[in-house]
Formats: sequence, structure tokens, C-alpha cells
Amino acid sequence: MVSVPGGALTLADGLTLGRMGYGAMQLAGPGVFGPPEDRDQALAVLREAVELGVTHIDTSDFYGPAVVNELIREALHPYPADLRIVTKVGARRGGDGSWIPSLDPGDLKDQVRENLQHLGVDSLDVVNLRLGSFDGTGQESLAEQFGALAELRQQGLIRHLGLSGASAAQLTEAQAIAPVVTVQNLYNLAQRRDDALVDRCAAEGIAYAAFFPLGGLTPLQSAALTEVAARLDATPQQVALAWLLQRSATTVLIPGTSSVAHLRENVAAADLVLPAEAVAELDAAGG
Repeated sequence: MVSVPGGALTLADGLTLGRMGYGAMQLAGPGVFGPPEDRDQALAVLREAVELGVTHIDTSDFYGPAVVNELIREALHPYPADLRIVTKVGARRGGDGSWIPSLDPGDLKDQVRENLQHLGVDSLDVVNLRLGSFDGTGQESLAEQFGALAELRQQGLIRHLGLSGASAAQLTEAQAIAPVVTVQNLYNLAQRRDDALVDRCAAEGIAYAAFFPLGGLTPLQSAALTEVAARLDATPQQVALAWLLQRSATTVLIPGTSSVAHLRENVAAADLVLPAEAVAELDAAGG
């Protein structure tokens, strides 16, 4: 395994994943539902991400639904050879924009095929199984669902498999079925429930994709974050992202935005190296 903070992570299963990725969820309309308010801007953000060297885009066909994957296809297809698109299955959207868990094995296979169609590819780089527990505390068995995706992997429709919203026990169960290259869970400077799982992923060569790295609906705020950012001539958001990249060798980030300026700010955080004393301050200040 090779890890470079601002570069790429090469995993044991042969997947190379950019550590500073881009989460495309915010390209859909309000509530991640319907078309974007400014389609041209959404396309510009995707193209700028690739221009900036981003080689890891996180998406799902239930963003929109289908809207975000179709934007990715319009903006970037045919895809650069080094671009890895990570998608996820496990939910549907109601007509009112509601999120409906959908973990029936047959429907999971249908969701994979819909991702293939809307992204315009014959095989998906990575498919994460989105589990019912948003915070990764679930204990229910995933054998039937993950097994269905493993079948599609054997057929060549999926290259690599991952989990989203997974507990340590569910990771162990999945690994007995097929290789797991990534775990995508909620983790940031203020929310560190997954500390042990972050360490486990690093030890086992699994990418840990921290979603909501900037806090999601509740933006990160702390005196320590503000003070460290001022000393380093960076924004608090950049410091929070840099802290995550230095948290473990296999942490990867997928911050989302619908703004080109915000995208550039996020990507620049990959080059920000926090001194040891700043890391210690942030470690002490977090949740």
C-alpha cells in the first residue's frame, strides 16, 4: 500500500484511489432531488475537478435520482483513464424526495444496472453497499445483500466493492464474502465515533472515505480550528480537511460543493501539511 497525502492511495486489491476526491451529491437540486438550479455551473464544477487533478468522484444514482450520474456522463464521458467513479446502492427516492431504503438483493442488482446505464460504462469501478444505519452502528446481517453485489463482481459488472454506513462487525462479515476496498462512514474533526474503525482500515489497507468531512448540515466550528487556520494562513475548512488526511494513511475525502471556487479551496487543502503541535491541538479539541 502506498499513500501520499495529496496524491493517491494504492490498495491491496489493485485499486488506486485519489485521496482528495470530490463528492458530487450537491450537484442535484435542493434536497439532492431534481435538476440543479444552474446546469452549466454543475457541469463546470465536474470539469474543473478533473482539471485540478481529482481522480476520485463519489456519486450515486439515487442523487436526483439519476440527475447527478447523467451530469457526470455529460461533463466527463469518455472518462479519463485514471478517473475512478465510486457509486453506491441501497436506496430509492420517493416522488416527494424522500429517501427509501431498498436492500432487496434483486433491486440492488437493478440499481447497479441503472448506475451503469446513466454513467455510460460497462463496468463500475467501485460500488458501495449503503446500509440502513447512517452512523455505522448497525448490527444486522448483510450477507444476502453483499452476496448479490459479489455475484455482479464475478460477472465483471463491478470491479471493486465497499460499504457505506457500516459497523466493524458488518465489515468483518462482508470480508468473508468478497474483498472490501473501502468503507464510507460519517467522520470528521467533531464526530469521531469511528476512531477504531479508521485505525482498523489503515491496518488492513482499506480506504476509509470520510463523508461529511466538513460537518454536513452542521458546519464545523471550534476555537482551535479557527486559531490553527489563522496561524497557517488557511481557511478553517482547509485545516479540517488536512487534519483528516493526516489522521490515517488510508483516509480519503469526498467533500462536496456546487461552487468552482469552493472546489478549488477544498482541493488546495491536500497540499496543507499541519505541524505536530497543530494536530495535537485539533485532536484535543474534537469530539
